[in-house]
Amino acid sequence: MDCRFQWSSTLSAADFPREAYARLRAQVPQATPFNHLGWLQAAERALEPGQTLHVLLAWTGSELRLCLPLVCARERRFGLRWTVLRHLGHPLSDRIALLCRLDEEGRRQTRAAIHRRLPHALLQLHELTAGGEQETLLEHWAAASSTHERRPSCRVPVHAIGEADRREPSGDLRYKLRRARKRAAACDARVRRLTPDGETIGAVLEAIGAVEQASWKGEQGVGIFSGAQRQQWMHQAFGALAAAGLVRVVLLEHQGRCISYRLGLLERGRLYDYNLAFLPEYAELGSGRLLLDEWVRWGLEDGWQWIDASRVSLQGSSHQLHERLTGEILQLRWSLYSWRPSGIALGLAHRFWSRLKARRSGIVARPAGSNGEQPCPAE
Repeated sequence: MDCRFQWSSTLSAADFPREAYARLRAQVPQATPFNHLGWLQAAERALEPGQTLHVLLAWTGSELRLCLPLVCARERRFGLRWTVLRHLGHPLSDRIALLCRLDEEGRRQTRAAIHRRLPHALLQLHELTAGGEQETLLEHWAAASSTHERRPSCRVPVHAIGEADRREPSGDLRYKLRRARKRAAACDARVRRLTPDGETIGAVLEAIGAVEQASWKGEQGVGIFSGAQRQQWMHQAFGALAAAGLVRVVLLEHQGRCISYRLGLLERGRLYDYNLAFLPEYAELGSGRLLLDEWVRWGLEDGWQWIDASRVSLQGSSHQLHERLTGEILQLRWSLYSWRPSGIALGLAHRFWSRLKARRSGIVARPAGSNGEQPCPAE
């Protein structure tokens, strides 16, 4: 494949190939709403001082075969500063795909182009799904790295919507849902569905943003609306996605006031359950589970195929979709260390630190008086 490579410093230029980008994204099965150009343009405008954007495009004739927006920054690790590359959108993009349709030679040329333009110690890509063409690309790059790591970042619960969802869930979930419905009815709290467009999304984001700010997420500063930078990013990103018809919201309202919500993105029959929050004084209602059930009901009516938790914690996830999961999606973090002296040094430091942590964990976990031998696990 004879590729022509092109670098750009922005996704927002008037001459950026928007139509070609949209065609490329549509051809990549693993692409998500977090690959939508509107989301990434908002992420670009939210870059911090010291971060620079470098967009690599690869063409065969008039067809766009690759678009890789990389953010370059200096990051501190092990007491020193290193040049690190990441995909644009980190850390608020729950799941991304690498928009790449290249053969082996094209993948090799892409890696060479990145190393010529952006000398770095580490290329780290987060929240990529396992399998597909992007894994082939990353395996090729990993083999050419001084050190590499393919590490699970989370296992996301998903629920396949089917005819069984027309019946009430069984077991403990049935009891919890009935209790939540009774408590909501007792205080006259009502569920609403919203499909905001480009004109109405602003008011919706203001309402749910106020709920998040009053919740524990706002208090700890970890919400998607925490801080001016994230607020700007979310308002611009969801404005673009709402204009494209991708945003869905379910609310629980009490006397016309939003007291709990779930915010989702719908594309290709998959509802990504992106964010939720509730007012602390209504914590006993069990509103999160009630609104998740509303996603399922809405999906049944409109023909959705999946409810997807989008991203969860690797350990100890408390996402309520675990109660209804029919499958999981493995998401990965790839760390690729270059052959530059800084990349070799950082890779070796990471390997040493990882082994030290593993050894310490083994010492802590070993029972008193143990000789270090471990029983064979039962199969």
